[in-house]
Amino acid sequence: MQIKRQAVEFDPDMTDRPALALQLDFKDYSTEIPVHRHRKGQLVLALHGAVTCQITDELSQKSGGQSGKGMWMVPPNCGVWIPSGVAHCNHATDNARLTFLFVDPLAAAMPQQCCTLSISPMVREMIRHLSTLSPDYTDDSHTARLVRVLLDELVLMPKEDFHLPVPDHPKIRLIADFLREDPADRATLAQWAKRVAMSERSLARLMVQETGLTFGRWRQQLHLIIALREISGGTSVQAIAEMLGYESPTAFITMFKKALGQTPTRYLAALTSDEHP
Repeated sequence: MQIKRQAVEFDPDMTDRPALALQLDFKDYSTEIPVHRHRKGQLVLALHGAVTCQITDELSQKSGGQSGKGMWMVPPNCGVWIPSGVAHCNHATDNARLTFLFVDPLAAAMPQQCCTLSISPMVREMIRHLSTLSPDYTDDSHTARLVRVLLDELVLMPKEDFHLPVPDHPKIRLIADFLREDPADRATLAQWAKRVAMSERSLARLMVQETGLTFGRWRQQLHLIIALREISGGTSVQAIAEMLGYESPTAFITMFKKALGQTPTRYLAALTSDEHP
């Protein structure tokens, strides 16, 4: 995929450099980046606002386990790692400022599956600085030395759980598509089973088999991803609670704190502070 770099179309896969970075401010771009893939692995880093990555094929599932397909949330100071060749699309908030780090598959021992990484302030600033430098650096240059240190640090970054598995099974995908359009729908598992012409027990078993999560935990994960995206985009807690169908902001805050250990406001403040949580 070609990306504008200083008003010039630039394809990150056309260079053999081990890593390069690009920064985009989405007030200057469409918030939708269509489905594409790269030869290089890609880290999508949110410097401000938030972005949701949709993984659209199975190439991220390299060694068994649940499907790599689904939604991946990139809150501030985190990044989604997308391995080489994985088809994906991005949806950013209007206030998003993102940096894309492209890494050659042979340059670092990065994860073989998609994942969300917690990015330290030092690594974040190194990536931001790299985005200001020419991608045509030589092996013995200062930029090359910066890249080597950056990749050494990047492989140490811890993983975060901001993933919603969305497999190809038509009944689960139907539920996922509906709830993405109307996350306030509070239908029970039994009600959903009737909608998709299954028994409640069969749907419960199918959900765990296909996603690794119970229906209740899977829907909560969807709500958390939507909530993090909206909070990062500046939406109020009250509006998010209504959007997700909670009876009150207090009920939403209780769910959020139980899942992530902090209230929405404190969680976002911790992510956007200079001190990494």
